[in-house]
Amino acid sequence: MTTSSLKLPVIAVLILVLSTFVGCSVVRLGYNQADHLTYWWLDRFVDFNDEQKPRAREALTKWFAWHRRAHLPGYAKLLANSQNLVREDITVERTCGVWTDLRGFMDSAFDRALPMTAEIILTLTPRQIQNIEQRYAEINEEFRDEHLQGDASRRLKKSIKRTAERAEFFYGNLNNAQQELITRWVTLSPYEVNIWNTERHRRQQDLVQLLRRLNADNVSQDKAQMALRAYVDRIYSSPNDDYRKYAEQVWVYNCAFVANLHNMTTAAQRKHAIQKLTDWESEIRVLVSSAETVGLRPSFPSSL
Repeated sequence: MTTSSLKLPVIAVLILVLSTFVGCSVVRLGYNQADHLTYWWLDRFVDFNDEQKPRAREALTKWFAWHRRAHLPGYAKLLANSQNLVREDITVERTCGVWTDLRGFMDSAFDRALPMTAEIILTLTPRQIQNIEQRYAEINEEFRDEHLQGDASRRLKKSIKRTAERAEFFYGNLNNAQQELITRWVTLSPYEVNIWNTERHRRQQDLVQLLRRLNADNVSQDKAQMALRAYVDRIYSSPNDDYRKYAEQVWVYNCAFVANLHNMTTAAQRKHAIQKLTDWESEIRVLVSSAETVGLRPSFPSSL
């Protein structure tokens, strides 16, 4: 599955994306401010009222305090194991298998976030749900400008450039053969932006309809949690048969791409990658062992 196709809607911030926050940015300052940043992100969608603000802040503070204790040691271990993995050639199956390792963390994060997410969702007003819908419209316009407009060959060149930059961030400078491999695999990729865009819209509409239904029916906490769990299941596995088949094809292709690129890397490039993983592991272990905890500092600045 492509990076783009793993992007999830607003509720997933409290369910899935939070569990991979460290994977995106292991800078200690970033993680220590993650509850603030997540609150800001959610508030841009919802526009919390005075009653919801402290509840949302408290929920995020508690979630990240739990995440620091429960998940960061596991992330550190995963990064340590990955250092050994990077030293050798890797198979397509093992590349795809990394998702299985991460899925366990994501499922655990989902379970922890579910009750607090349901509680806040049940307080949303029709106006706030409309805010979410409007925010989606803004995001879709940005997506359209970035990915659907202009010359297709120009978009392809940008995609190749982005992919090469990501590879160089991890491995260091690429040689000509590796650049050519990236160009070939990105060009031949089965990824279709219009197919992904259709699925994006389906997920967004699914969420908005779910929020309206939950609030209109005045359901219980238990039923709200069941509905949210079913929604996330529909993210993992789309109800659209054609999209599921397409996503699996893209996922396997990308695993093969990553494996082939890695297996072309030099000893120096692998050393560069190992150093990256070592640095990230070190950052996480400092977070785990740090005397500073979420509970020992103000949860949110008084100006928020």
